[in-house]
Amino acid sequence: MTHHTPPARRICPSCDGFATAAITLGGRDRHGHLCTITVHCPACHGTGTTCRVRPQEVNA
Repeated sequence: MTHHTPPARRICPSCDGFATAAITLGGRDRHGHLCTITVHCPACHGTGTTCRVRPQEVNA
């Protein structure tokens, strides 16, 4: 019996799948560690994928 594979999820066009980035703030704390913040892609909210959406027809 064959198994059906689910359709591949679409990679986010805004971040190309790299949904989260660590950005250095340019300084170090008193222990010598780099100060960083984590930023998520605003389009996919850090998942790296988007839903497949069909274009809707407009009734004129």
